[in-house]
Amino acid sequence: MVSVGAMRAHLLAARLAGVVATSREESLRSYRLFAARDPRMTIGIDPERTWGQRDLIGLMADKCGVSSDPRVTSGQDVIDPERTLAALDAFAGRIADVAQRGAPVLIGTGHPHRLLGFYAALADALSAAGCAVLTPAHGRCVDITTRFGLRTYNLDYVRGVAFVRDADAVGDGRATGAHTHSPLPVRVALEAAADACGVLPGLVIGDHGWVCGAGQLGFEAIGLADTDDPALFVGEAEGVVSVVVPLDDAVRSDYYRPLTRYVLNRACLSQ
Repeated sequence: MVSVGAMRAHLLAARLAGVVATSREESLRSYRLFAARDPRMTIGIDPERTWGQRDLIGLMADKCGVSSDPRVTSGQDVIDPERTLAALDAFAGRIADVAQRGAPVLIGTGHPHRLLGFYAALADALSAAGCAVLTPAHGRCVDITTRFGLRTYNLDYVRGVAFVRDADAVGDGRATGAHTHSPLPVRVALEAAADACGVLPGLVIGDHGWVCGAGQLGFEAIGLADTDDPALFVGEAEGVVSVVVPLDDAVRSDYYRPLTRYVLNRACLSQ
């Protein structure tokens, strides 16, 4: 069991919260792009209201604990560990609910190098609890526009967790795939799930476009997000996304293991 105190200490020691690696410059650039409705930053969310940069700074200060002063334009961002802990508890609550209902789940990540193990442990626990962990559109091609132009990826699954890998990569489960913010993979997966047998997820778990794309389509979605990912927090503020946990989403993969234990314990799914 991971206590609240131990979890808080770990968040700070691993720099998952507190002073994080994400810079203020990176975050402000993301807010500017989101305010301009750049799809690289909206990643599947279609906001109902107008979000200017100052609005986004205020939102992220409230949700994450970053500085609310627009005159602060440099340095490292700060995430309030108390906000992370509160969101982890809410995240665990949604995991517990879907486990109690035995509803199907879809899990996907745009950060497979860092977060695959975290999500895979959730998939294992939910499967053991009787939830079907869906793997629709396995092997399907997904064309995603990147800064290098249009790239073709394949949708793949490892231990029930979806991600994309380069189309020419061998699908042997060893390479962890590509980093992406795109909502296209979750749209392809959900369309395939509907076409194949009509079994749709009662909950989508993930990050980046997996959460935003699913939430915008009306599916309950929960996930993790860094301070330069305003789309998920806007989705949460507008009721499109259920829960977002503020933390650094690109630290060493083993640093997320205590979060897994904490969430599963809070969800009464510890194994």
